[in-house]
Amino acid sequence: MTTTNANANANANATATATADTAADTAAVLRYYDLVDAGDVPGLVDLFTPEATYRRPGYEPIVGHAELERFYREQRVIREGKHTVCTVVAQGDQIAVHGEFAGELVDGRTVHLRFADFFVMAPGGRFARRDTFFFAPLV
Repeated sequence: MTTTNANANANANATATATADTAADTAAVLRYYDLVDAGDVPGLVDLFTPEATYRRPGYEPIVGHAELERFYREQRVIREGKHTVCTVVAQGDQIAVHGEFAGELVDGRTVHLRFADFFVMAPGGRFARRDTFFFAPLV
């Protein structure tokens, strides 16, 4: 009987830890959007692990802090804008986000579109991987 109680307590502790980790990971994801909207490149890059991979339509995979920083400073076609997060779903080490973005591109055009992001979290609450998809007419 003691073993059963010990297992039940261990499972309860694991669930509580997973819930706390999920809440902290979700907060990190939401912080990412605040940082990117504020143009805080060092802050947002720090949310990724040093070897993280970011996949985004139209670009080769962006790997590591140096490439992430180069992307956000030199290659990103967005000059400024605001992300609005509509839905966040978290399970284990994965977090999915659906939202809207409104802003201005570097060429002066305005853009308003929906997006979906999928994050894989590493231990310690940093992003190991991020994949972005846009809802935009292409075909």
